[in-house]
Amino acid sequence: MSFGLPSLVPKSTVNDQFNIHGDNYGIPNPMVSGLTASRQHIGYAHPLEASERSYEKNRTRMNMVLLRNTQGLHAPMRLAMELKATEKIGRLPFLPSSHMMKDVLLGKDAEIGFEDILNIPEFREQMGQPHAVVEKSLGIL
Repeated sequence: MSFGLPSLVPKSTVNDQFNIHGDNYGIPNPMVSGLTASRQHIGYAHPLEASERSYEKNRTRMNMVLLRNTQGLHAPMRLAMELKATEKIGRLPFLPSSHMMKDVLLGKDAEIGFEDILNIPEFREQMGQPHAVVEKSLGIL
């Protein structure tokens, strides 16, 4: 009985064919296609990489299954509804959002993670003039 939990064994996502188009020597040009162009088509380098990429999604799904098994169907439905409501909270496009309500609902407010230290809004590259950012989001500019 799996209760809808994800498999612990990572599944291979490597394609049968490698369609890497390059220059003279079959190597993609990093000036045109970026530094990670060849890595996109190869797949995962380590077996745990697939698991780590989907860690949050799997963790949330397991918590929802645990809630359903212990408290009934209403608990995960209510939590999903509240999470959906947090996504609809709007701000002006030039104001960064901390997503505090979502963190509290998921229980991440008591954790300090990698993204809490290195994802500081002062160091983001999306700074701009507030009027220009709002006009671009409205399609005026």
